[in-house]
Order: sequence, then structure tokens, then C-alpha cells
Amino acid sequence: MIELLNSVQFPLKTKPYDHQRDALFRSYDKENFAYFMEMGCGKSKVLIDNMAWLYWHTKIDTAIIVAPKGVYTNWKNNELPIHLSDDISSKVYIWKANLTKRETTELKSSVGGEARRNLRILLINVEAFATKKIFKFLDTFTHRSNYLIAVDESTTIKNIKAKRTKALIKFAERAKYKRILTGAPITKSPLDLYSQFLFMSPKLLNFCSFWSFQARYAVIKNVKMGTHQFNQIVGYKNLEELKKKIDPYSYRVTKEEALDLPPKTYVTRQVDMTMEQERHYQSIKKTSVALLEGGDMVTAPEVMTRLLRLQQLLCGYLVTDEGEVKHIPNNRLSTLLEVIEEMEGKVIIWSRFRHDIMKICSSLKGVYGQDSTVSYFGDTTMAQRDEAIARFQNQEDPTRFFVSNAQTGGMGITLHAATNVIYYSNDFNLESRVQSEDRAHRVGQHNPVLYVDLVCPNTVDVHIVKTLVNKNKLANITLGERVLEWLKV
Repeated sequence: MIELLNSVQFPLKTKPYDHQRDALFRSYDKENFAYFMEMGCGKSKVLIDNMAWLYWHTKIDTAIIVAPKGVYTNWKNNELPIHLSDDISSKVYIWKANLTKRETTELKSSVGGEARRNLRILLINVEAFATKKIFKFLDTFTHRSNYLIAVDESTTIKNIKAKRTKALIKFAERAKYKRILTGAPITKSPLDLYSQFLFMSPKLLNFCSFWSFQARYAVIKNVKMGTHQFNQIVGYKNLEELKKKIDPYSYRVTKEEALDLPPKTYVTRQVDMTMEQERHYQSIKKTSVALLEGGDMVTAPEVMTRLLRLQQLLCGYLVTDEGEVKHIPNNRLSTLLEVIEEMEGKVIIWSRFRHDIMKICSSLKGVYGQDSTVSYFGDTTMAQRDEAIARFQNQEDPTRFFVSNAQTGGMGITLHAATNVIYYSNDFNLESRVQSEDRAHRVGQHNPVLYVDLVCPNTVDVHIVKTLVNKNKLANITLGERVLEWLKV
């Protein structure tokens, strides 16, 4: 369907919110642009609509989207199917380290004449740019093409010294259009902006080197420690000037400013399993299927135990029959930290397992400081619980993270200081999910609330979250059949 965007015609599949419409209108024909839109404000849709406009008006024939692990596959599975108009003839390809035979065949076909009749969309893990293998393919893929390249979660290239940052900046020089997307463009300091804007064009900030950029905007003090001397950044300056420089090439919006957002927004963030996790998962899955198909009566507690074992594994550990906890290499905690980097303000983190709550708290305190995090679970005394709530609810207090399980903290308390809620793991109880969601979304909350579920793709994780978010109970009477169906996917 053709819709009108302030006199700009092109096919739209989903109706934009007002702030998305504003972002698109400011950027649709620009060669370089940054979508600095807080997580939950729909920056992915804006980029997709921008790609659609450029393709519709024959400005591009190819789009390359670079994103972190766990994010780039989400574009194919969710964002593009939901938002890219069916009127746009397109084909999506994925580049990853270990391609299947089918994926390899598809990639080879992507460079041919037949494929070029569509909008070709290539999804790449940002880590791939630290290797040489990707460039040989990209040279062929982009040959004689007008292409857009976008970096999703662009703070992944904030380190100007990183190999992948240098490689991406070099490759992007040939692109006709460049876009960067992130909810938090400045994670540690304003100097984070340098490489993100350099990726688009050195002309935007107009500095010949990072060191000249740093000299202009950082306050540097020479520090002596014994016989050693070094320069230390102690503050920042000329930030209003920097803001004026980036304003023409960027659009910034937070959930608080996006007044047209729905009260609740649900997002899933994919967590890729490690090889060891995958091996254990398939083993447990095989024995579970055999049990459920065995013909014997299987009780609901037995089914729940099977689900529990799978969920523990997806969180990074196995519990042996003797009760010993065996740690399995996993990406869940690192994904949590990546998600938090995209957020502003206070965050509630729900995790089913005591072991994970302690691990999350330790990690957050290590990154954000000892005063950044409070916990609220079985080990927490009543006095500590009261103090945790008071600190978290106080907007002047440095406490930013409230880590709990739904069984302990999901009922009877108010946590509306937060507009971000992350489910590190869910339990199987619908009431616990509904009640825990409402700790932030209740009387006194004046802003939309974002709910992020961490899920391992192609596992029971996905089905459990869908069931709970859709407010469906895991009914005992059908649980065995349902889990068997999930495991066979």
C-alpha cells in the first residue's frame, strides 16, 4: 500500500508512530544519518522504511546491515518480515562464520543477475569485520551496486583502535548511504561519538584525527605516579558545539519523549548458544522426547522438571543428580550487558534462579560500581529488602539496577522508578509473569515500559516467552503434549 509521508510516497507495511515519522522525514534522502532512538522506540522500523524509500526511488539496490551477535539474525526473523512492505521485492541473506550448505548456496546465488532484480539485504555479525574472509565476498556482493550500509548498535564500533572498527570505516567509504543506530550513543564519554560519525563521513565532525577531536572536547590533566607520567581525562568541554555539529545528521528520542508509544512494548533479544550448550541441549532434548513419546503416563511435575533442566542449561549451567552445579560456557550474561548499554534510566532484571541473581549482581557492580545494584530474593533480609526498594525508587540515588526473582519480588511492591524490565529467565507461572510486569507498570508510572526477554533461538525459551507474553497458561493437562511439540520443532 502506498502511503504519504509529508509528500514523500513509498510503500509502508506498518503505520509509523509520530516520532518514527519524524525520524524518517529528517533522514530519508540523507547520505549519512544516525538514529539515536532509545531501545523500544522502534529504530529498526525507521531504517527499514528508509531502505524501502531509497529502493522505491531507485537510489539503492542493496542494503547491508551489520549488528552484534544475537541481533543480526533478529532482523531476518522479526524486523524485516514485520515491517518491510510486500510491494518491495526483496531477498535476505545472512553471513556468518559457520554457514550451512543451504546458506552457502544462497550466498553464492546472491551475486548473480537474477538476484539483483530484488532489493538484496545482507545481514552480517559485526565480529566478522575483524577477519579478512568477509571482504572477498563483499567485494563481489557490492560490485556495481548502489548500496546502503547500516550499523545497528553502533557503540560496537566506538573503539577507534579496534580492528573491526577500522575495517568497517574503510569498507563504508564505498557506500552511497550510511546509517548508524543505537539507543545510547554515548556509553562512557562523548568521545564515543568520534568513530561512529567517522564511519559515516570524516566531514561530519571535521577532525583529521581522534587526538585532535579529544583535545577539542576533553579536559586532560597530566598525572604523575612515582616515576611515571600520563594524561588523564578529567572532564569534557565544548559539548554544546559538539551537539550542534551532530544535530543535522542525527535524530534523538527517548521513551519518555515518545508520547505516542503504547503503555507496554515487548522485545526479544536473541542469545546464541555456545557449541557446548548446543551439544548438551540436543542430548537432553533427545531423552525428553523419548520419555514423552514412550507411551507411559508422564506426570506434570516430570514435564516441568524436563523444562527446568533445559532452562538451566540455556542460562549456562547443569545440575547433576548429586546436586552439583556444572557451569557451561554461554552468552547470556554478556547479552544482558549489551542490552543494558542501549537503555537509559533504571532497570528491573528478573531471573528465575538464585545462582544467576548473584552472578548478575556481581557483574553489574563490577561494570557500574558497587552502589549501582540491589538484589531482592530469598537470601535478602526484610531490612535489606526495604532498603533496596527505597534506594531504587529514589531518583536521586545512584542505584540503577534491581535484580530479583518473580517469586520473591513479583508481588506487592512498587518499582515504577524503572521504565525498563529485562527477563533474564522466566518461570512457568503466568501469574508470576503478570505480577512482575506490573511492578513497573502501575499507578505512578507516567512513561511507557519496555519489556525485554532474553531467548535462545530454536529452543523452548522462545515458546515459553510467547506463551507467557500472550497471557496463556502452561496448563498441566496439555503440558506434556505442548512440550513434545516444542521439542520437535
